[in-house]
Amino acid sequence: MAGPKSRSIFNPPRDAVEESRLDALADADIEAGRFVAHDDVVKWLQSWGTSDKLPRPQPKR
Repeated sequence: MAGPKSRSIFNPPRDAVEESRLDALADADIEAGRFVAHDDVVKWLQSWGTSDKLPRPQPKR
């Protein structure tokens, strides 16, 4: 038997208007080329804990 859903800071109520606004901003950033490539993020994360830690990747411009 499932109990009532409890509120959590990790699961806030959904705001569809704000989510749409943020999606539009993200789409505009991607369209303008302001994003970090997945492979660059993977290389950066894999460097953590090594003596050759890479700097945080930046969006290509």
